[in-house]
This record gives sequence, structure tokens and C-alpha cells, in this order.
Amino acid sequence: MARALRVLKPVAGVAIVVAVASKVGAGPVLDGLRALDVPTLAAAVALGAVSISCNAWRWCLITGRLGQPLDGRSAFAAYYRSTFLNSVLPAGVLGDVERAVGHGRRVGDLGGGVRSVVLDRLGGQVVLVGAGVVVLALRPTLLEAAGVTSATGWVAAAVVAALLVAGWFLRSRLRGLRLLVHPGVLLASAGALAGYVATFVLAARAVGVTAPLAELLPLLVLGLLAMSLPVGVGGWGPREAALAAGFAAVGLPAAQGLATAVLYGTLGLVACLPGGIVLLTGRRRTTTPDSPPLPVPSPRSPATDVPRPRTPSTPAAPGSAGAAGAPRRGRPVRSAA
Repeated sequence: MARALRVLKPVAGVAIVVAVASKVGAGPVLDGLRALDVPTLAAAVALGAVSISCNAWRWCLITGRLGQPLDGRSAFAAYYRSTFLNSVLPAGVLGDVERAVGHGRRVGDLGGGVRSVVLDRLGGQVVLVGAGVVVLALRPTLLEAAGVTSATGWVAAAVVAALLVAGWFLRSRLRGLRLLVHPGVLLASAGALAGYVATFVLAARAVGVTAPLAELLPLLVLGLLAMSLPVGVGGWGPREAALAAGFAAVGLPAAQGLATAVLYGTLGLVACLPGGIVLLTGRRRTTTPDSPPLPVPSPRSPATDVPRPRTPSTPAAPGSAGAAGAPRRGRPVRSAA
């Protein structure tokens, strides 16, 4: 069953992209890919580094509060690695599983490592959902569009329901839920979200979208909410459907929404490639302060090359059983005449 789900999720993402392209046309997909250039790629990599830094800072704050000290360099490398794995593997959480297990093993508390990563992901999702609610509240005219209302409602309801269910079942193990409203955690999550939204704006402008920023922001947040659904790989599928429908609902060309989504997905993949480099080169950072390795004695070291004391042999008594059957050497024994 689990194997079937792993196969169905990426297939579902591809099917959604194909369905949207068949409705809108394949041209927007090519338009999104043609918009790639060196300045756009460089800006996306820089914005990706900003978001990764904010996420790593949030994780450090959470692990510190949980009594699991984590230095910034280790968190930065681990987050880059997990982001890359989340972008290329189904479900979008396998990188976080690797990060949780690795951190748990290094601190000697596997459950604590999992708890820190779950809280870290929840912190990001809470801010994302909150931003979506605020943006839609500031633009009530968007709610008049039935397409946006339906899509936003289903996406937001699914995310909120998942958070509530996870919090209910893990409430006994996630005693640090109050960390989600810690000022530092909220600020770090807001910084990461700003980086994602800026990358979306970059993609929209690159494909020729000239709509005002105030009109784009709700749609871009909608795309980010759709990407949080565990369907497809790296958000592909739900993101394209949400942006194509959202653009059309507010009077913008659906083709521009699809092109923006395709370019954003490509830029996001390129931006997390440093995590793949870290993974391939094997430069895994420890999540605890470095400690000198324990000395391991070599096979011929003085610690092992100690001569064993010889046990002195005890001569057998003349009348013992061991000497009875053994001939005595020395002078011959004269027989009685």
C-alpha cells in the first residue's frame, strides 16, 4: 500500500500538469522555460539562500528551546540537503525525515530530533496559512470570484485540518507547541515566506505578467498553499492548477498563471541544487559541538602487545597418577637380585 502511494503521488502531479496544459495549452509551459536566463537564475539562487537561512534559524531556535543545541552551519547544510530531497522525491517530506533522523542520532535522542523537525515544519505552515487568511481578508473582492473562493477554501481547509489532526495525535509528544508563537520563530518563518513570495514575483515578471503587486500577492500565496499539499513532487501539479485557475478568476490570462508556476518550479529546483552538492560530496555537518575522537589502539600498539605471564609448571608428585605411567629418565633402576 505504501509503495503504491509513493508511485501514485508523482503520477498524480504529472496528471494534473497534463490536464492543465491540455486545457490552457502547452505554449505557457514552453514560455516559462524560455524565460530562464542567467540574471533570473542568480536572483532565484540568492532568494533561495535567504529562505534557507531563515528556515535554518527557525530550526536552531526550536532545537535550542528543546535542549538540543544546534549550530548555524550544521542547520544551514542540513536544511539545504533536506530541501533538495523534498524537491526531487515524492511527498515532499522525505528530506525532513532524513534531517530528523540525522539530528536525532547525533544528539542521542531520535524522538527529540523528530519532534524538533515536526515543530519546525508546523511553524512554517502556521505562518503560511495565516498569511493566506490575512491576504484574502485585505482583498475581499477576490472572494467574489467563485473559482478563487473554492480553490482557496479547499486548500486552506486541507492544510488546517492536517495541522489540527497532527497536533491532536502528537499533543503528548509535542510539548513545545507554544514555540510556534515564539517571536523569533514567527520572524524566521515570515522571512522564509518573503523569500518564496519574492521568487514567485520574479517568475511572474520574467514571463511578462504586468499586474500590480497587490493583485499578484494573493494569487502567489494561493500557489504556495497549494504546494503544501502532499501531491506530486516538489509542488508540481497543485501549484500549476491553483495559479492557472486563480489568474483566470481575477481576469488575468490563465496561460500567464501556468507559465509563472512552471518557471517558479524550475527556479525553485535550481535554487536548492547546493543541497544536492552537499549530499553528493558527503559533507555532513554534525548537529552537536565537535569532540575529539576516541583513541583506537592499533593491533600492535603497546596497549594490546602485552606479553602474557607464563604459568609455572608444577612437577608431578612421585606417587601421582600423572607420573605412574611415565618412565623416569636418569639412572637405571636396579632390580632386586
